[in-house]
Amino acid sequence: MDIIALLCLSFYFLGFVLRVVHSDRISSCSQTPYPEICSYFINTNVDNVVSTLEGNQMAFRNVALQVTMNQAEQAHQLMSAMDSSSFDERAKVAWADCLELFEDTIIQLNRSMSYSGAMSIEDAQTWLSAAIYNQETCHNGFIELNSSSHLLPLHFTNISKLIGNSLAINRATISRSTESGTGHRRLLSDQFPTWVSAADRKLLQVSNVRADIVVAQDGSGNYKTVSEAVAASVKLRSGNTHRFVIHVKAGIYREYIEIKKTMKNLMFIGDGIDATIVTGNKNVQDGSTTFRSATFAVSGEGFVARDMTFENTAGPNKHQAVALRSGSDFSVFYSCSFKGYQDTLYVYSQRQFYRNCDIYGTVDFIFGDAVVVLQNCNIYARRPMSHQFITVTAQARTEPNENTGISIQNSRVIAASDLKPVQNSFKTYLGRPWQKYSRTVYMRTYLDDLINPAGWLEWSGNFALSTLYYGEYLNTGSGAGISGRVKWPGYHIITSAAEASKFTVENFLSGNSWIPASGAPFSLGI
Repeated sequence: MDIIALLCLSFYFLGFVLRVVHSDRISSCSQTPYPEICSYFINTNVDNVVSTLEGNQMAFRNVALQVTMNQAEQAHQLMSAMDSSSFDERAKVAWADCLELFEDTIIQLNRSMSYSGAMSIEDAQTWLSAAIYNQETCHNGFIELNSSSHLLPLHFTNISKLIGNSLAINRATISRSTESGTGHRRLLSDQFPTWVSAADRKLLQVSNVRADIVVAQDGSGNYKTVSEAVAASVKLRSGNTHRFVIHVKAGIYREYIEIKKTMKNLMFIGDGIDATIVTGNKNVQDGSTTFRSATFAVSGEGFVARDMTFENTAGPNKHQAVALRSGSDFSVFYSCSFKGYQDTLYVYSQRQFYRNCDIYGTVDFIFGDAVVVLQNCNIYARRPMSHQFITVTAQARTEPNENTGISIQNSRVIAASDLKPVQNSFKTYLGRPWQKYSRTVYMRTYLDDLINPAGWLEWSGNFALSTLYYGEYLNTGSGAGISGRVKWPGYHIITSAAEASKFTVENFLSGNSWIPASGAPFSLGI
């Protein structure tokens, strides 16, 4: 069946479903964030009503997702068919990003449609959040490279709004007990979430691990470069998705690594922070998008890294330059270091966990739209350019129904050695709102005296100040005083343990269902 026929069928079917409105559920276009887009793409003027479908929230959800999928596929087909030979070089770079991002959007929408129970519907909120952020990233690439985004199909804006509607509809479908994260999660005896298997816990905890491939620059391993090992892993696994371990021995590896979406359950083990280093220097100033500037980029589900350093040495004057970008669902980084300046650690999308890690940077150096918890980490502010300020986070939640955000727990925010002697010459903030519904919390974290009394910085005027969610809970240190904090409507001094618990590994990340498989230690609660 071609796309037009399928779309017409979707319109006809959904005409039945949209007639029903419940006070506690979104089951009509009038209740979505973008009702005009919903009504335009879904024919709501069908007179016939099938009584058996009335009140069927799941039917409404499924058809809304199908319509969104149809539009995404059409946009991708148009983009793929266009002749890019006339584009300037910067436009070609941004366009290539968009093609990849639209492909991933279609994958995320497909996953969201393939539900098999309450938890899968909850998972869909993560995948839909990733899909909508892909659209934002596509658009941003043209802006960053000062190239015209008029090359994008007109479907672009419509798809973002259709996904926004789908996020709202899907959220309404999730049962209250599942959405609140209560009643079915438990803490394992070794403090690992249940989504990290016993085998992976052992891999992260023991010193002697039997690796499938060994990388060593001196020739003592199977390969001399990380890139060769990654390519070989695809052939050696022959389609199997069991945990595959690559041991990268001590050395400085000047390579750009990409772990693609098809490369699932890879694990990298180094010889320690600052012993095994993967380094590069791509940046926006030299013609790369932020998305494409990463020294190490990972999309494959279930990625785990231990005892490694990921670095981008472009420097503060080159602006956006990513050390590591992760869009890997259920990814874990344990005892790793991320070194850069602006945009060091790109927590791009989906569910991620960082434990006992070091993160260095200057401007927005922990940023993105993932559902991410950083636990027991050292966050080091570095010396920026003379006219710059320092912002630790820039979270990018664009829709209120996204389940994304940055949660920093039991960590330390301090000055790096190059900043410490001159830290009074620069203002340092906990974060600023990259997008309208930016969400970041610091809980039981040590904030040193480099933190400005206001705590947080505006992005541009009053933008997002009433729609963001920034919270602080029981932080310590000379920079943790709250008397001088911003008075924004979206800023919260959290006093309730119940409120704080919403941002724990257990409730925010649902981490007990997947972190144990990685082997990383963690704390489930506050």
